[in-house]
Amino acid sequence: MVRKKKEPNRVDDLLDELLEECHSPEDILGKGGLMSQIKKRLVERALAGELKGHLKSEAAEETHSNSRNGSSKKRVQTESGELELSIPRDRNGSFEPVLVPKHQRRLAGLDEKILALYARGNSTRDISAQLAELYGGAKISATVISEVIESVSADVKAWQSRPLDEVYPIVYLDALYVNIKVSGRVSKRAVYVVLGIDKEGDKQLLGLWIGEVETEGAKFWLKVLTDLRNRGLRDILIACCDGLKGFPQAIEAVYPQTQVQLCIVHLMRNCMKYVPWKDRKAVAADLKPIYQAATLAESEAALDAFSAKWDKTYPAVSQVWIRSWENVIPIFDYPMEIRRVIYTTNAIESVNRSLRKVIKTKAVFPSEDAVFRQMYLAMNNISKKRK
Repeated sequence: MVRKKKEPNRVDDLLDELLEECHSPEDILGKGGLMSQIKKRLVERALAGELKGHLKSEAAEETHSNSRNGSSKKRVQTESGELELSIPRDRNGSFEPVLVPKHQRRLAGLDEKILALYARGNSTRDISAQLAELYGGAKISATVISEVIESVSADVKAWQSRPLDEVYPIVYLDALYVNIKVSGRVSKRAVYVVLGIDKEGDKQLLGLWIGEVETEGAKFWLKVLTDLRNRGLRDILIACCDGLKGFPQAIEAVYPQTQVQLCIVHLMRNCMKYVPWKDRKAVAADLKPIYQAATLAESEAALDAFSAKWDKTYPAVSQVWIRSWENVIPIFDYPMEIRRVIYTTNAIESVNRSLRKVIKTKAVFPSEDAVFRQMYLAMNNISKKRK
């Protein structure tokens, strides 16, 4: 059998010819190297093709005659450094480039990298330094980076007001704290976070709200829940929350049919406030049968047994459970698989931990908008990892 002779590959031949003049990685990847030259030529050829198509289109429409009119220089930032491009022009000034639009100083892809770095908690100056290291000394000013970051503000507002599903089987509610500069002074504010589980079982962050005072309050939670209802959320089957005073009443005011499940972990923490260190382990062990019981009757019996043993020494502990009993017992309506999901607020606390890793680099946010932008971008990253 006669083998066919392999035909020479024109692209490979061209690459070999180009690489003959390259003697080091800097000649290929460095500033002004082969890669930069190729990118510059490709972009300029594409722009020339755009102008050619534009002139043909105008000629076909029999509008006023138009023609090429030289070019203008323009510096743009790219992922591989700065390029100086020759942008073709037309005589009528009607040509609008698509690849490098007018007034744009960055090629597509660079903005995404800036936002990805910012979403991980980097400051504008840190981002500038990192991009300079990655792309051969390409200097992108902190001002330009700030403009890119601020460009997501419209996306944040649209996300904050987007319509929601009519029903979420489970919703978790919690808050974390940030420092914001308000009227010239630093104020610690609660950021209210709501995480929903939809009917397909997927997690969705429903929104972020910044409180008006320095502490988390049930009154503001009422405002948050009203906003959720106005955005289309008509019913929540189970709402999981911590032991904040007045919280269950705020939920029931907006969603009267919702079962409120208090977080058992928060309840245990509240109990331990009344117990000295030496007895905490024993008290915690005797509290376990209350929330780990198979049925409500067994749980009530376990609470009675705990009261009989510990009320003389620490009477406040059993009272914490008795006062919250109505919002503790919904877990006994469900099988163990559902109980594991609703008896703590671990799902939303995990989200908050991820957010804290990002915001811990920010001692003070300059405004509420800056908080929303940072957390919105961070949440997009968290969502990608979760999926």
